[in-house]
Amino acid sequence: MSQPPTPPEIMVGPMLRYVDSTDATVWVEVSAPCTVTIRAGDGEASEQSWGVHGHHFAVLHLRDLEPGVETPYEVALDGVPAWPLEPDRPSVIRTPRADDTVRLSFGSCRRGESQTPVALRRIGADALVALAHQMAHTAHDDWPDAMLLLGDQVYADIPSREITERLAARRRAGEGPRSVRDSAGDGGDRDVSGEICDFEEYSWLYHESWRDPDVRWLLSTVPSCMILDDHDLRDDWNSSHAWRREMTAQPWWRDRVRGAFASYFVYQHLGNLAPRELEQDEVYRAVRGARSDAERERILDEFALSADADRGTARWSFSRDFGRVRVVMLDVRASRRLDPADRRVMDPQEWEWARKACLGAEVDHLVIASSLPAFMLPALHHLEGWNEAVSRDRPDKPLSARIGEWVRLTVDLEHWAAFRNSFDDLIGLLTEVAAGDHGRAPASILMLGGDVHCSYLEEVELTAPRVAGSPTRVHQLVMSPFRNPLQKSIRMVNRISVRSPAPALNRRLAEAVGVREPRVRWEVTDGIWFHNGVMTLVMRGRRATVKVEHAHVEWPAGGLGRVLTLLPGLAPDSWGRRGRRRRGGDDLDAKPRQVLRRTLTKELTD
Repeated sequence: MSQPPTPPEIMVGPMLRYVDSTDATVWVEVSAPCTVTIRAGDGEASEQSWGVHGHHFAVLHLRDLEPGVETPYEVALDGVPAWPLEPDRPSVIRTPRADDTVRLSFGSCRRGESQTPVALRRIGADALVALAHQMAHTAHDDWPDAMLLLGDQVYADIPSREITERLAARRRAGEGPRSVRDSAGDGGDRDVSGEICDFEEYSWLYHESWRDPDVRWLLSTVPSCMILDDHDLRDDWNSSHAWRREMTAQPWWRDRVRGAFASYFVYQHLGNLAPRELEQDEVYRAVRGARSDAERERILDEFALSADADRGTARWSFSRDFGRVRVVMLDVRASRRLDPADRRVMDPQEWEWARKACLGAEVDHLVIASSLPAFMLPALHHLEGWNEAVSRDRPDKPLSARIGEWVRLTVDLEHWAAFRNSFDDLIGLLTEVAAGDHGRAPASILMLGGDVHCSYLEEVELTAPRVAGSPTRVHQLVMSPFRNPLQKSIRMVNRISVRSPAPALNRRLAEAVGVREPRVRWEVTDGIWFHNGVMTLVMRGRRATVKVEHAHVEWPAGGLGRVLTLLPGLAPDSWGRRGRRRRGGDDLDAKPRQVLRRTLTKELTD
């Protein structure tokens, strides 16, 4: 007698991605083909799921929402309620409030592996879990209006222990790309047998990262904007022409690109788009119109390879408006131009789009976000300028250039300062905005960055004479990591980089190889901090404030719980204080409580 089919369930999500005054999009992955329906108040949207590589997805567009209202929503699969899992913690859609307050929380670099006590002791509290706990005891008007996730949402090249074991079993079973299996034993950067490579394996990372019950609820309730960085594909991705030439020659590179870009498009990029942009996206329209999963897979594979080989194929950068605040999210990783004669962190087409996005609206606050800080810690900025000047890739490379390339990869000298043409273009753009060349100058330009696994605030002074009387305040705000602390040896390097005489010495080093001083000055005003954490911008009218919070574990028994994690065999997999289990999830109290503690609140405008 045949068994009845297993009813579909939600595998990842629902994730609230885009919200404006009347519209919202919700992304979801389900376990089997089905009709996904979302209901919010009197509004309803349904969509048949579509599949690729054995996974099934839907992006639902809710219309005609009531402005300035909070509305709980539910998700049903083939008419059967599937969300929320906890009636006492509903997911809600909050259309923009009646006043002009905008709250944006941001950060980057999050390892999504287990929340066991041992893992928490090793890599620290998870800032997203702590933010979810904080929201549970916070008035809804004080919740973030959006989360800006500034890169490294997943780590394809540094999988967790659990996923590493799954990869090893998959390789032994002869599954996954043969080119990847055959790389075993090649050594160094050429052996990727223990790394994530195809769509299926990338899905494991997203499941691991986004299925934690607290993170799942957070992302179901707070809209999110995401951008990619190197670990979405591989550490040092597109750091230099020489790196790319070596990596693209590897037999596994094309398989890695297919998995990375196809999964990024589905899991992250689609939710970045406004409903009208979704309707106009040619790749999404082709995927939705395909007659079979195999045809969809072919479409995504071809798109992924083209996006890697031809910078004009895809534009991952995007913008969002929150009242009189514009957020411009820049792709400074996939769109790089690596020509040694004209290196740029964004190719000319992508940069022209960025210019128009920044200059195209009269706003009170312009937020320019990228995975990489534009203004590095002073000594590191000058070091990157020196490195670019001496490491130019050419046939007659002198010893200094070969050493420079080794230093670049070893110390990760690949930020805006290492692409000086782009850095100068950025300073020119900031000057145009602050001078009011294209409309009223905003009260602030706020540069957001991540990647560097530490957090700090910088005040930036544009020095062109024509902005001397500008009302615009410029700041760099760096928050990293959400959950992936920096090793202690590199923490010392960062501390030294802001202390005399390191900045002055490195400036002279850069000047000695012809690097000129830019028309800008900046200094670190607060930090450097190394805890996992999150920052929140609060903008109202022409005022802007930043709140810096860092995440901490509240260990049971006055810290005795942490001591137990140091003793093999004594630490439990969870604490399970009340043993109250969520349907389809972990114990409510399986992990030690994680909290955000205020480090600093600072006014950013006069």
